[in-house]
Amino acid sequence: MPAKIARFLVLLAGGMVHAADLPPVIETEGQPLAANAQRLVQALDFLGAPLPPETRTKLQTAITARDGAGVQSVLDPQVLCVVDINPESRVKAQRGPAAARLQQAGYTPLLIKVINHATSVAALHISSPQAGPSYAGVAKGTMERERQTHLRENENTQGADRFLEVGLHDSAPMTANLSGLEVEYAIALVYSSESGKREATLAFDIGQGTQDLGFRAEVPVLFQISPAVTVKLDVKDHDGKDTTARLTFTDAQGRVFPPQARRLAPDFFFQKHLYRASGGSVLLPPREFVMEASRGPEYRTVKTKVTIPSAKETTLPVKLERWMNAADFGYYSGDHHIHAAGCAHYTTPSEGMRPEDMFQQVKGEGLNVGCVLAWGYCFDYQRQFFGPQVDQFSEPLTQMKYDMEVSGFGSAALGHVCLLNLRELVYPGAEGIKGWPTWTLPALRWTKQQGGFTGYPHSGSGMQVNAGVAARRLLGLYDTDKDARLSAAEAQAVLLPEPFDKIDADRDDGLNEAELANSHERVLDALPNVAIPDAGGHEIFVTTAHGVCDFISTMDTARLLEWNAWYHLMNCGFPLKAAGETDFPCMSGTRVGQGRTYVKLGKVDRIDFTKWCEGLAQGRSYVSDGYAHALDFMVAGQPAGDEVRLAQPGRAEVRVKVAFSSETPLEIAYGGAVPVAGARLTGDTVNYHDVTAAQPYAGGKRKVELVVNGLAVATREVPADDQVHEIRFNVDIPRSSWVAVRQFPQMHTNPVNVIVADKPIRASRRSAQWCLACIEQLWRMREKNIAPAERDVARRAYEAAKEIYRRIAAEAPAAS
Repeated sequence: MPAKIARFLVLLAGGMVHAADLPPVIETEGQPLAANAQRLVQALDFLGAPLPPETRTKLQTAITARDGAGVQSVLDPQVLCVVDINPESRVKAQRGPAAARLQQAGYTPLLIKVINHATSVAALHISSPQAGPSYAGVAKGTMERERQTHLRENENTQGADRFLEVGLHDSAPMTANLSGLEVEYAIALVYSSESGKREATLAFDIGQGTQDLGFRAEVPVLFQISPAVTVKLDVKDHDGKDTTARLTFTDAQGRVFPPQARRLAPDFFFQKHLYRASGGSVLLPPREFVMEASRGPEYRTVKTKVTIPSAKETTLPVKLERWMNAADFGYYSGDHHIHAAGCAHYTTPSEGMRPEDMFQQVKGEGLNVGCVLAWGYCFDYQRQFFGPQVDQFSEPLTQMKYDMEVSGFGSAALGHVCLLNLRELVYPGAEGIKGWPTWTLPALRWTKQQGGFTGYPHSGSGMQVNAGVAARRLLGLYDTDKDARLSAAEAQAVLLPEPFDKIDADRDDGLNEAELANSHERVLDALPNVAIPDAGGHEIFVTTAHGVCDFISTMDTARLLEWNAWYHLMNCGFPLKAAGETDFPCMSGTRVGQGRTYVKLGKVDRIDFTKWCEGLAQGRSYVSDGYAHALDFMVAGQPAGDEVRLAQPGRAEVRVKVAFSSETPLEIAYGGAVPVAGARLTGDTVNYHDVTAAQPYAGGKRKVELVVNGLAVATREVPADDQVHEIRFNVDIPRSSWVAVRQFPQMHTNPVNVIVADKPIRASRRSAQWCLACIEQLWRMREKNIAPAERDVARRAYEAAKEIYRRIAAEAPAAS
């Protein structure tokens, strides 16, 4: 018998393999195949699936001898599939001799032999009709912003039976492409969400159109899948009580478990973590993991190495650690903008998520209040969960209520609006989301009439300024003699971003397009500034003037844009408050509570949702990302949301207790990294921004600023060390003013108004002029979006608001 044939008869772990079952031995040079085999051994070790000792010894002997036939004789009995690429680069595949065994909930490495007659160096691909997401209907734009487009690929639009994840292990020491050698070995990684006997088809190609005809590139395989371990979670809060935790399980290769594309409710596929209440469970394979446990930004992230044993069931203790408990100071956190459908949520197998799934998210992030808002997407399905009271899943210190965001219908083009504490969900005369007003003021008035609370979400959206566009707009509107410049006389009617002389770089007594654009670029990183938004912002400038807007939402879009609009409105004397939100999972799908409002209720055993909303609307609160806190903020002994009255100009003492986490993520959303575009994008959660350091968290120091009428007048540095630090300021109050404390971009208190000699706050003439200019620009850009039947009434309301701002501007100091 020839030596090559004799080598086919090999006894390996698993029993005798017959020569007829083995793939052919291909003649090739021994050194490159030996190198491929050596890398294969290293990769299998890395994946936690080493070859049996006897097989490893025989293979190492063949590798050392550069014996290509010997390498094949040792590895071929381990091959699940043989891929054959003919000289025309057509691919066919057949079953190999290895047993088809998988581990439920784990990635099983499977050996693939590639016979490469074409000596192709293309990438080999593996696929399966039983593999891919189990869901469908995810918004493309949301996945692009989150840089998770792979989770939207091959969506299950046909309702196919899917239980696998398949892919080739092409990370080092393996390679992404074939080597071009006549024969080599690759590793497929196959994950199954089910156990038992399951048939699946594996298909191979080296590019579109390369599969051989007649399904010859497809191999049906009957897998025997060992069941996973049911891992029960014993989750204990910092005080030893049962609770819900945010958990991430990662293996040595950095893969999260379960794989995101295999997740359905209660888990959200677009999150790497999952949430489990104490007593809940997760299916995991028997192996070692790193478990990260937390419960929102008031908790530390506890990392633990855990070993899941080979057993039917095991229990895993999870002990959470807090660094801050705002409730000890009487503050209760809430996120008023959460969605259960649309954006990153799927529409198949269900139209979004159910209340029990959303509640896990809210409680698992340590929120005390979560507002789940129905909106244009999946409204008819989600409206069933609305009620005038908090949801049935609510607990004493975790309240959840379904309400409404006008978005995707009605007046959305004039600015989305959040309507909270509703007793009725649908506008009078409307049918579902059809027939709502096409501008926001009527819906806000209706909400106030039923005891609700109103505000504009993601307030930085629509506030963006493109310097070039802004320059051309000013010239188009005010260059009356059409000489491509604004003269000093023409500029008298213009709210310029900077003084005329500063903009006029060439000193020719005129402002050209380049000078105007450069001026806008200079101010866009300043807070506050009077660069007018390209779209005019939204109707908050109208409805606030009419007294029906309670809050402006912050903490999810670029912070400077949010706070700039808020500052200008407060400078006009309006009692508009800031509220923190996430707009989950549309602005950010990372987690709920990424932006939050901490409302002062005092020590309570049960949260009253209406009172929490009242505290939000009255400004008895601060907004934060949860990693920064401003507790017991006082001006002359009065808390946020209140006012101090002085008979004459004087001096006020400001006190506040601040605390910052030593584990603040080093990301643009939290100010730990500065975006390339500058401060104007700091705080943005809409687009995913890479962590900029190997260490994902950092302490350091934080700059706490005392803000009067939008200007920082004093600063203190405080360490981010998980400790509460009390700081004091003394500030002169020459005229009626609002006073607050901030740390950009993580935290801002709502203000205390200091009223001097009974005069209203008129902090800045330019602020009133800016709000007026925003209304004018909004009308220019969006008038057409208001239904003709409503346009005259809207125009009168706009004009009335503009007149209010003109009066305020006239009452403000001339140089302000």
